[in-house]
Amino acid sequence: MIRVASYNIRKSLGLDRKRNPLRILDVLNEIDADVVFLQEVDRRMGKRASTLSPELIAKYTDYEAAEVAVREHSLGWHGNVILARKGMEIEKAWRIDLPVIEPRGAVAADINLGGRSVRCVATHLGLLARIRKQQVRKIITSLHDEPGDLPTIIAGDFNEWRNSESCIDLFSENYRSIDPEPSFHSALPVVALDRIIVSRDINFLKTSVHTSKKSKIASDHLPLWADISLPKP
Repeated sequence: MIRVASYNIRKSLGLDRKRNPLRILDVLNEIDADVVFLQEVDRRMGKRASTLSPELIAKYTDYEAAEVAVREHSLGWHGNVILARKGMEIEKAWRIDLPVIEPRGAVAADINLGGRSVRCVATHLGLLARIRKQQVRKIITSLHDEPGDLPTIIAGDFNEWRNSESCIDLFSENYRSIDPEPSFHSALPVVALDRIIVSRDINFLKTSVHTSKKSKIASDHLPLWADISLPKP
């Protein structure tokens, strides 16, 4: 069994208007996932500095980040970061440019999870429905063009509130999405913006949003997690 989690941390800014990266890391420790897909880690203006430094992550968690940043002070790419538990080899990491009106992107990493290489993608899609569909098509095409037919996990904030004719439908041929619980807004969750999508050779075992005292205030999104089982190598 592998646990994965997706979390839009809103640049570590909580509902109390305090920017508290240590509180975000506490929430991640509560979930205790093997791989974490983060969104809105870096600020969007100026140097686009990360609100979660590698030093803080190393000191307070058992994670390390896939290296994809192109800016000196950033941790990820357009705020997207993949964290893997220490000891799990990050074999390869890269960026995926997405069609955009506003700054958006995706990051990917091949991670060795218990002897099985798994392709992981973290993303944060746009606010417009037609752009989201273009972005999903680009992610699917980019993964198809990568060498190796690996079990794949795609997770993030899809900004998709519709139940039909949505960008999620585009994954249906080779992937499947969990039926997510509402994760936004953390004060009163009513919309399932956050998703975990897997290739059809991966089995879902259990999934939920994480509703601890800290997670309800640390960001405007609640973290979404899933326990999965991987195909044998």
